[in-house]
Amino acid sequence: MRAQSRVTTAAEARAYAKSVVRDGWGSGSRAAREEDVIDLLLVVSELVTNAIRHGDGLAGFDVVPAPGGVRLAVHDNSEVVPDVAYGPGVLPVGHHGNGYGWPLIIRLAREIAVELRPGGGKTVSVFVPLREAPA
Repeated sequence: MRAQSRVTTAAEARAYAKSVVRDGWGSGSRAAREEDVIDLLLVVSELVTNAIRHGDGLAGFDVVPAPGGVRLAVHDNSEVVPDVAYGPGVLPVGHHGNGYGWPLIIRLAREIAVELRPGGGKTVSVFVPLREAPA
C-alpha cells in the first residue's frame, strides 16, 4: 500500500495521486487514459478540499493502485458524515458557492464508503476506475 501522510494540500494530493498512477498503476506498456486521470484528480481535489474545509483538517491521504483503477482514502478529524455522501449525485439547482463536490465524487467514483476512525474523525474511501490508454 502506498500512503502519503505528508500531503497537506489538494495540489500535493493531486501530484501524489498522479505519480502513483504513473509509477504504480501503469507500466512500461500500460498507461491510464488521460481523461480518466483528469477524473481521478478531480475526485482527489474534492475529497481533500472537503477534509480541509469541512472535516476539521486533513489527517491523512492514501493512494493504492488496484486492478482497474486506484483506491483513495482521505482521513479527516471530524465525525460528521455529509448528508449527501450516499445521494444520487444530482447537481445543485443554483450555485451558492459550494455543493458540487459530492455530486461529482458520486458520478466519478465507485465503492464510496465513510467510516468513523477509532481514534476520532473519519475516513472517506473511494475506488476511481481507470482504463488503459490505447497504444
